[in-house]
Amino acid sequence: MKRLVKTMIPGLAALAALAAGPVHAELKIGVLDYGRLMDESPQGKVLLEALRNEAGTKQRELQTAAQTLQGKRDKMTKDRATMSPDQVTRAEKDIRDGERDLARRQSEIQDDFNARRNEEMSKLQRALIEEVRGYAKTQNFDLVITDGVIYATPTIDITGGVLQLLQSRGPAAAAGARPAAPAAPGGAAPKPPGR
Repeated sequence: MKRLVKTMIPGLAALAALAAGPVHAELKIGVLDYGRLMDESPQGKVLLEALRNEAGTKQRELQTAAQTLQGKRDKMTKDRATMSPDQVTRAEKDIRDGERDLARRQSEIQDDFNARRNEEMSKLQRALIEEVRGYAKTQNFDLVITDGVIYATPTIDITGGVLQLLQSRGPAAAAGARPAAPAAPGGAAPKPPGR
């Protein structure tokens, strides 16, 4: 038993020395509020505005078609007493066909919009991830954490610094641009406004 203890003690001491090495090295860790970055980045704002405008245009087209269809309904209701049975049947068929066409167009527009939104959001996410990676490298961060963080002190929140960098370059920079030099002096992450 003594022999086992004598051989284990040097091994444990070496293991403790190896484990203590990284403990003495200071890690620089940052936390990123990714939702805030998506919402407040110039690129995110431009994308959301473009998607809203596109959706608004399509919505106006659908409203115009719905108003036209309602006009046909109103006309048929008003003129029904003076219409022949064939005219009533044709008018009812025309209205049913219009309702089906409107429902189909609404569905197509919604599907197209969802596909476009998902595609554009994926592009934005990829661009923002590259920006965060570049920022983390220039600021010498060892680890950047996002999503699932329950609490982080404002001193390690780098969201404000990344937003500051993105805002300094403008909305067009998200498409494949490499991160520029950090805005914060001395490699410290700037504190986000309002925190």
